[in-house]
Amino acid sequence: MVLTIDNINVYYGNLHALRDVSLRVDAGEIVSLIGANGAGKTTTLKVVSGIIAPRSGRIEFGGRSLTGIPQHRIARMGISHVPEGRGVFANLTVRENLDMGAYTRRSGREVTESLEKVFALFPRLSERSGQMAGTLSGGEQQMLAIGRAMVARPALMLLDEPSMGLSPLLVGEIFDMITEVNRSGATILLVEQNAYMALSIARRAYVLEAGSIVLHGDSADLKNDPRVQAAYLGDLSEGR
Repeated sequence: MVLTIDNINVYYGNLHALRDVSLRVDAGEIVSLIGANGAGKTTTLKVVSGIIAPRSGRIEFGGRSLTGIPQHRIARMGISHVPEGRGVFANLTVRENLDMGAYTRRSGREVTESLEKVFALFPRLSERSGQMAGTLSGGEQQMLAIGRAMVARPALMLLDEPSMGLSPLLVGEIFDMITEVNRSGATILLVEQNAYMALSIARRAYVLEAGSIVLHGDSADLKNDPRVQAAYLGDLSEGR
């Protein structure tokens, strides 16, 4: 087991944003967290990466508690967070952005090998390595954000809304690449509003509503659950 979240509660002032949230992510899995805007999906990822401290509950990664651990140490433990909105450094080149992902690495050889894997998966990043990141398309910026996380060779990658703002054609391309990242060895916790795509690539999934987990199980079962279809999938043909 890689990640365990047990009865996490998070408040923003008087707003109870996460209510006794519990989930697990096992080694090698893609696990999706779906739900409407404001359900608490992004907050869950921020708790794992140390951006937000829960008021109560327990988080363990690889059997070690993350409670009270600062963000930079969590990153060094093997967790990479690809934030909503990509978070690329617009005034740095593609290559400089990728190099930022290597700050936890000690071996130059390992960094070179990781960069080769990134360029093999995202050849457009290789073609644009000297280009300023702020001039890339939205899809290319998402590739760069994922690639930067890959350079750190994380055991666990947190992906927040990777399809946001992308055309349907690019959404399919990005999700194919996420599957390849997983095959290369990264366990993934995916937050995504495109429930159809999220359930299509994940092994298991959790449904978050108003800060609480209301459903969880195998993705195939959830995709066929009438409650999930009514609330998040609509006409399944639209997601194909």
